[in-house]
Parts: sequence; structure tokens; C-alpha cells
Amino acid sequence: MRDLLSALENRLDEPTAKGLASAVGRAVRDGVIGPGDRLPPIRELAHQLALSPTTVSAAWGLLTRAGTIRTAGRRGTVVADTSAPRAGRYRQALEHPAAFPLDLATGVPDEELLPSLTGPLQALTTAGTPHSYLDDPVLPELREALLASWPYDPPALSVVDGAMDGLELVLRSRIQYGDRVVVEHPGFPPLLDLLEALGAEVVGVPLDGAGLLPSALADALTIPVLAVVLQPRAQNPTGVSMTAARARELADLLRGRDVLVIEDDSASALGGVQPATLATHLPDQTVHLRSYSKSHGPDLRLAALSGPVAVLDEVRHVRQLGQGWSSRLLQRILLHLLTDPGSRAEVDAARETYAARRTGFVTALAAEGIEVGGGEGLNVWVPVHDEAAALVRLAGQGIGVAAGSPFQVLPDAAHVRVTCGLVRDDLPEVAVAVAAAARTGGWGSRAR
Repeated sequence: MRDLLSALENRLDEPTAKGLASAVGRAVRDGVIGPGDRLPPIRELAHQLALSPTTVSAAWGLLTRAGTIRTAGRRGTVVADTSAPRAGRYRQALEHPAAFPLDLATGVPDEELLPSLTGPLQALTTAGTPHSYLDDPVLPELREALLASWPYDPPALSVVDGAMDGLELVLRSRIQYGDRVVVEHPGFPPLLDLLEALGAEVVGVPLDGAGLLPSALADALTIPVLAVVLQPRAQNPTGVSMTAARARELADLLRGRDVLVIEDDSASALGGVQPATLATHLPDQTVHLRSYSKSHGPDLRLAALSGPVAVLDEVRHVRQLGQGWSSRLLQRILLHLLTDPGSRAEVDAARETYAARRTGFVTALAAEGIEVGGGEGLNVWVPVHDEAAALVRLAGQGIGVAAGSPFQVLPDAAHVRVTCGLVRDDLPEVAVAVAAAARTGGWGSRAR
């Protein structure tokens, strides 16, 4: 134990929670301590390093979120084994022991509603060759098509390999260990997994029917925040879309602060209206990301990213060290889908179908006494009496839904997420089954 204390003291650059967390991280990396090794109790370590117990506790919180340490019952706090991948929130939400005849847990679009690729594939004659590996990452014709429907005049624009690729590129280029990042509650599990992997301190801010709550965001901003990540349209899982008035309120709170706003518009062309965006008010502080996975095909792996020139320059630099650019072959396919009248009509029809399915599902739930919020997107966020009991009951009927707890950042009532956009047939019957599951009590409860 004395050797460990000495190793931490030698690596402690500053007497803060972040400094101690970094010292422990370096000790793990240097092999001083390894998986399963027990760490000293908080008060003992605080005394030996002349730190407050609060500082040590906060450092342990940072390390726990990053997956570096874990609690091990009577053994106390130990170094985690990071050699194997952890079961993150996303896997917890979607992984099932068996396949379901009707799987409404996935969040994916209905394959039958994706636009046909026959036209764009027939139009391709060659994969093409860039003039240089340093060419602009966006095809000029695609840039023009993207800007025609972009919600504001962006300082810079790029194309990335899907929404999560864009989020990771921006966050990795900006976030350092221990930085505070505001996210929506409930939020998107892959984003939460990413932030925890980066060692960020995740700060949840609740939503209402208009978007992030300004009062809760103001409270979060009393301590420095590096970034705010939100979904402006058809928020996953709730279906809430931010209003223009709410965007203005949030922008007023963030104006003049060194805070980057990152907007993830994954609903894209399936959203009913042009999204409200903080970029209208804060173009030099906002990154706006628009994915085409839900609307045009997940396997296209394409999203467009706009934002301040300095931020996109950082993203481009990071990409040059790896994949370089998003396939221009796929960009040409997307260009055809965005400009061909027939393809556009197919996407418009899909949007109307999803909207009708969601409206019908929500109406059927309401008839059973189950009220849900939000107004757009493929998913509904259903309150339930008991999450586990609801999942088991629906599984017994061959219906899979996503557990709500991996989406939750703050303590809250139990929910499940249902991808109602995949319900093609028997929509009222499925809604009745979900409503019955929502009322089901936990084991030992009298509720049925």
C-alpha cells in the first residue's frame, strides 16, 4: 500500500479530483496497479495525500464513469479489467436473449420504407478517383444539395460516416478527462457510452414538450460546462422536438460562454418540419449534425456536419490520420437520393407513413389510459409501473421493446422505449399489449 501511495503522490500534478483521477489512470497504465487490485479507503487516501475526502470521492466518481475502477462489495474499490469490452448502456437497452417475432426495441427504420437504390446504382459507372488525398471531403454537388435544405447558413460543412461518427469526432477533439458535458434526460445510450469512455462528467438536464428545460440548464451552467449535446427534432427516445422559442431561450443562456452546442438531428428528412436550431442565434458556438440513416438507409453510413471553421478543421485533421474522408461513391448515391424526384417522393411517403403509425399508436395508448409525450419520430417513451415486469410480459407475447433505464441520466420513473415506426400491421392490438404491460406490477405486487 505504501508503494501505491508513493506512486500516486509522484504522479499527482494538481490537488484536485481531476488531478487524482489522472494520477490513478497513469499508475494503471504504468503497471503500478492492475485489474483486481484494491485501492485504499477514501479517508485513508485523503489523509495520506493531504486531500479532502470530497476531492477523493469526486475522483473516484470520474474513474468509475470512465470504467477505470469499480466497487467490489466487501473488497471495496478495485481497478477494473478494461481488457474486455464493457456492456454499455446501448447493449443493455437492445440486447435480448432471444429473437422476437415483433422486435420494437431496435430504433431502426422500416426497410420497406427506404428509398430504392436502383436508380442511383444504375447511374454509377466508376468508383471515381480524387485528384488528391487532401481534396475537400464533400463532393461539390452534394454540398450544394445539402445547403439547399440546411436550417441556417453554416460557416463550414463536412460529411462523416453517420451520426455517431460525427459526435465522436467532435467530442474527441474537444473533450478532456473530467470535462462536464450537458446531455438530455432521457438521452441516447450510445452518446452516454461515448462520453463515459472519454471520462467526461455527464450532466443530465430534463426535457419538457419544447426541449431542454432552461431553468435546469441554467442550474447546470453555474459550474463550467464544456459542451451541450441535444437532439433538436424527434428526440430519441421521447419524440420531443425543440421549438423556435425554446431555442432562443437556450441560446440566451449560452451566449458569451465558452460552451460548444452539438445538435444531433438524426430524424433528418423524416421530421415533419425544419428543426429549430441554436445555430440561428449562435453560429460560432454550434455544431449541427444531420444523419441520413433513418431516412435513406443505415448502411449508407452518411451524415452531414456543419459548424465553426475551427471545429471542423479539427475534425478534418483527425480524419486525415485515419479514414481520410467518407466514401465519395456513397456520397454520389446520397446526392441522387436527395435530388431525384422519385426518390424524394419515396422519402416523403415514408415520413407520412411513420407519422400516421406514431399518431395511431399514441391514440391507441391514450384510449387505454397511457399518455406519452413527443410528436415526431419512430419511437415513443412509455411510462410503466415496473420496467422488468413490462419487458417480461411483452416478451411472453413475442414483442421486444427497449428497457428504459439505459436511456435515463437522472433518477426517474420507469419507462420503456417502443419503436412504433416498425408496427406495420395490428397497430391497435400491439398498443393494447404495450398498455397492459405498462400497468403490470413487479414480482410480489398485486398489480396485473
